[in-house]
Amino acid sequence: MAEKVLMRGNHAIVEGVIHAGCRFFAGYPITPQNEIPEHMSVRMNEVGGVFLQTESEIGAINMLFGASAAGRRAMTSSSSPGISLMQEALSYIAGSDVPVLVVNIVRGGPGLGNIAPAQSDYFQSTRGGGHGDYYTICLAPYSVQEMFEFPRLAFELGEKYRIPVVILADGLLGQMMEPMEYTYQAVDPVGLPEPEWALSGCAGRGRRVVRSYDLRPGKLEEWNWKRAERYDLIRKQEVRYDAKSCDDADLAIVAYGTSARVAMAAVRQARQKGIRAGLFRPVTLWPFPRKELGQLADRIKKFLVVEMSMGQMIEDVQLSICGKAEVSFHGRPGGGVPTTAEVMGKIEALVGQGGRV
Repeated sequence: MAEKVLMRGNHAIVEGVIHAGCRFFAGYPITPQNEIPEHMSVRMNEVGGVFLQTESEIGAINMLFGASAAGRRAMTSSSSPGISLMQEALSYIAGSDVPVLVVNIVRGGPGLGNIAPAQSDYFQSTRGGGHGDYYTICLAPYSVQEMFEFPRLAFELGEKYRIPVVILADGLLGQMMEPMEYTYQAVDPVGLPEPEWALSGCAGRGRRVVRSYDLRPGKLEEWNWKRAERYDLIRKQEVRYDAKSCDDADLAIVAYGTSARVAMAAVRQARQKGIRAGLFRPVTLWPFPRKELGQLADRIKKFLVVEMSMGQMIEDVQLSICGKAEVSFHGRPGGGVPTTAEVMGKIEALVGQGGRV
């Protein structure tokens, strides 16, 4: 068994990115993700990678576009307003079919907001975020361990489907410290095969072009339909979720990230009181586990969505359940974090003190 080390979530992201073979980072400081570029500036130097503190988030995401087009694993990180600045270039990247990794350590909003943890960037991360018809795969870690492990998954999925990938965490996950294991062998970037899109010089091979447009009549529509086929394949093959204590549950909480940690504590308390509660945690926010949640609603008739927002993921939950069960909501926007007592109170109000629906 690997030795456990105590690590901050933002540092775990850095270790995961480097362990996954990424050697290019460009970013700009913003709280509460500042530990990522700070730690990255040290670690990239140690492993012979490239660290760039850019003049803005706009510069950072466009540098990722170039690095990825050259066939390199590349990533950036920011927090909410900084991610907003990246959206135009992210649309260009999606339209050019090259993979990048974007890490969003979400803070309270809208506007400048505050530096407290939030989950109010869900719509942005699961609906593309920028202009045009596109999606990004969105992974939602639950722990410091997953903050370490998800970068490798993100790069592998991004390269498999030629799509940008977002890791969506919140300020609490970024700042908290937990025991973590290095659970897989580090990837040697030298041993990674050259992607078929890489603009690495055309000596000995045919010409390659990376671009997001085609001005010939009908060609852009053709490209978009081919991309839509790829999105449908992702929806079929890459859904990830975690269901705990749902087999006999009368009520299921749907939550991700920090909210899921709070919800799991409430599930344990509810079970101690004889209330059969469970937790359904989407790991991929896009593609959302609609089919799996819908099947759960064939048996469970009460669902509670817990979010650090005014309610965004709840729309995907309602679409998944499609009227087959009652959906309630508990939210804390603008940097508010739900407590176990709040969620427990909501559970008791929904199922009654006796513990059965």
